[in-house]
Amino acid sequence: MSSQQEKLVESNDLDQIFGLPAAEAWQALFKLLWDRFSSPLRPDIADAQTTERDRACAKLDNLLSGSAWELWQSYEDTAPRTSEALKQFWTEQTKGKAILILDALSLRELPWLLEQAAERGYSVHNQRVTGSEVPGDTTPFAKALGFGQRSNLANNGGNSVHFPGAFTEVSDLPFGDCAVFITSEPNIIFWHEWPDSEMHELADENGYRKLAKSAAARLRSDEFWSLIEKLTTGRRLVITADHGYAHSGLFPDVSHREQSDYLKSSFKSGRAAPVEPGDKPHYWVPPLTQIVDSQHGRWELVLGRRKWKSQGGYPSLTHGGLSLLEVAVPYIELSR
Repeated sequence: MSSQQEKLVESNDLDQIFGLPAAEAWQALFKLLWDRFSSPLRPDIADAQTTERDRACAKLDNLLSGSAWELWQSYEDTAPRTSEALKQFWTEQTKGKAILILDALSLRELPWLLEQAAERGYSVHNQRVTGSEVPGDTTPFAKALGFGQRSNLANNGGNSVHFPGAFTEVSDLPFGDCAVFITSEPNIIFWHEWPDSEMHELADENGYRKLAKSAAARLRSDEFWSLIEKLTTGRRLVITADHGYAHSGLFPDVSHREQSDYLKSSFKSGRAAPVEPGDKPHYWVPPLTQIVDSQHGRWELVLGRRKWKSQGGYPSLTHGGLSLLEVAVPYIELSR
């Protein structure tokens, strides 16, 4: 098939996806993301490969922020969300179970988990893409799980009606030092602050390269998989994330002065901001942002792939807005 024919097939596929009811459209979009990001990576060129895959998603994001932006209004009610998938897993898994939340893990890092799980003899029972909360940030996800905030999980302090009997912990220590936190309790929820903890230090223009190399090293390391081995001893484990992230260094700058000023005044260098019930969205069409009334309040969120000049520079890695790789995360259920 020629490249022109491939583009025609893709165009027809996208037309079909965006013609579906919202729930089916989100499922189809997430399936398409899985197909694009789950294939193997090479450690030596992972940064280039993930960037290429990221760029290939621009057409989807541009459609979602252009002609199909209404889909974001139905996202919370119709997209397969991670928080709901975890609640279902906890209810249905009657024997030992564990959840590992890697903060801000995106689909870019998915291939390392699949590769190493296969090489190290794990059985994968469920593998798919699920979505973050709105906004895609840590605290809304913790609230959706019933924990209030991430720090509440420390020292077995998590207490959620959705996860009865869960022993909880949170850490930013190296993976090799985390095994001590995994007790003999049959049901465990462990939240690790990587890669988000590293991402904030890598917000310069080369940050994505460093993060790609760091992910390849960490997620293929014996230290990480020793933690996985301990979590899967007598337990079925889900590895997932609270949200993904945007490689915003790839995003075009908003050149329209009035639009740029609006974004800068509303978001500074961020991607989401709470708004009052009376606030109305701006008048541009297609819109720059969306105001969403979610279970986490009323928020205005940057729509799609756009950035703007801001004091101190716009970060090259960020999250919280409405683009696919900010909300879509891996969801992998495995055992030994």
